[in-house]
Amino acid sequence: MHFTLDQEDENFRQEVRAFLKANLPADLAERNRRGYHPLREDTRQWTKILNRQGWSGANWPKHWGGTGWSPVRQFIFDEECLLAGAPSVDTAGFKMIGPVIMTFGSDVMKQEYGPRILNGDVYWGQGFSEPNAGSDLGSLSTRADRDGNEYVINGHKIWTSFVETAEMIFVLVKTDPEARQRGISMILVDREAPGVTIRPIHDIGESHSLNEVFFDDVRVPVTNLVGEEGKGWTYAKFLLENERAFSAEWPRNNANLARLRKFLNLKQADGQRLIDRPGFATRLAQLDTDLQALRWLSLRALHEKAGGQSRLPVGSLLKIRGSELLQKIGELQVEALGCYASYVYPDPLGDTTLEKAWAPGPEYAPGIMADYFYRRATTIYGGANEVQRTIIARSFLEL
Repeated sequence: MHFTLDQEDENFRQEVRAFLKANLPADLAERNRRGYHPLREDTRQWTKILNRQGWSGANWPKHWGGTGWSPVRQFIFDEECLLAGAPSVDTAGFKMIGPVIMTFGSDVMKQEYGPRILNGDVYWGQGFSEPNAGSDLGSLSTRADRDGNEYVINGHKIWTSFVETAEMIFVLVKTDPEARQRGISMILVDREAPGVTIRPIHDIGESHSLNEVFFDDVRVPVTNLVGEEGKGWTYAKFLLENERAFSAEWPRNNANLARLRKFLNLKQADGQRLIDRPGFATRLAQLDTDLQALRWLSLRALHEKAGGQSRLPVGSLLKIRGSELLQKIGELQVEALGCYASYVYPDPLGDTTLEKAWAPGPEYAPGIMADYFYRRATTIYGGANEVQRTIIARSFLEL
């Protein structure tokens, strides 16, 4: 398969760069270049800026209020935004529950949440995993029992990202406890509803982005049911395919490899650069090769998606390659920096020695080591890579 970005796409890239230069606040960009968890306030501010331009729904069709951009232009936009230091928009809203609501939700639900997502007025937590139901979501036990015009929810979710700053949670529940997948439904729950309790989980990098969520007799209107009762498994598969597709993390991998090159060009205490040592140079070349392969795989997937040609589980393929590459780059970053990896970092910019490049900074810039620890989970969240390999194998057996 042979293809290149056409001139119109390259012109679009220049348009995006000009917009970012003119509209991305400098303090917001600085914080997001130095931290790995964007502040919710920054995300909300940036989403509103994008929405005024009509660009917040980069991956949404026009009839949903989005841009209607091709998958390739979405790719270009995401890449340029991350390189410029812009925070991502709410992933859970725009790339997960938003498309589910706009595809399967009632007209009332679409009108209620579509514009609010586009303007950054509502943020979401994902209530899927449970202590005994992670990759095997079919065995979840959180229940929703119908009581008149309400559901009463009881259960326990875990690894719920950023729910502490969200307004809403989309939850997979059993509405028919005797069935597995056919008994699962998806319900929207207000985070402030009586009976919802959030307990923080601090990860090994001392970050708080993960949580446990407990539901104790939480009453939710029946109108908060997404689509049809018993169809939650179908909606979850639709959602997870979207999640895995962007788990290729091409923009983040690209930015992290560029940062790694800077690290390897810094002079060590002995006055030597690691890039001049064959072992490091060879490993950098291999990572660069892997990154370019990921880029072309991503672009191929986007072209096939646009043409409706793909019969393969592209989301699973991208998720495996992207998540594993992210970890490999992080490992070499930590190895290159040694004890400096635990420092709060700015990008080294004009500094030429390792000692001058690092200094303690604000809380939102936690350092390479903390980022490295957090990214150890990339091969687990969104569906463990072992599960993705099974999905890929099954797809080939069925061809």
